[in-house]
Amino acid sequence: MRHRHKGRKLNRTWSHRKAMLRNMVTTFLDLEQIETTDAKAKEVRSLAERLITLGKRGGDDLSARRQALKVIRSKKIVAKLFDELAPRYADRPGGYTRIVKVENRRGDGAHLSILAMVKEPVTFKDMKHKRARLEEEAGLGEESERKVEKEPVEAAEEVEAVEGEAAEVKEAPAEEAGADEGEAVADESEAPADEKPEKKES
Repeated sequence: MRHRHKGRKLNRTWSHRKAMLRNMVTTFLDLEQIETTDAKAKEVRSLAERLITLGKRGGDDLSARRQALKVIRSKKIVAKLFDELAPRYADRPGGYTRIVKVENRRGDGAHLSILAMVKEPVTFKDMKHKRARLEEEAGLGEESERKVEKEPVEAAEEVEAVEGEAAEVKEAPAEEAGADEGEAVADESEAPADEKPEKKES
């Protein structure tokens, strides 16, 4: 049984395997994409993601820089890790790399894969941690409250508009009646003055 024996031996001794993985992770953090066998890609991915999480502790953390220098062979790559890669994935809680399987290698038929850095922005489905969920729920709650506040205002405006139209409709018949009375008075005043009432003979 392989209790407490994690990782893959990769058909190499401990010293050879350690040196190979250090070289590969240094190259990967520099180029951000490499092509290798499936087994090696999975081992390099584990090491690279631990280093990126270490870089998220910040460039001012001297202890974190020294721990990264124990694995990475170049000071320039360590500077890139802390100054460029770690801030890029500040909002992503893990899962910084992706393995894409490609065709088998000619000759020995080994299964090949491309190990690459994830470049897409983080989304809510990827974050899956409580803080992001709470923030999104709080944002949705504020939007619903705003909608609820707007709806009564809009309803009140509609009621006022309907009442205004009803008042206009009531005023219109009254104005027409007043106009008719004015026309009748004008007709009476325009009657000919020659016509005089006949006097009754006594």
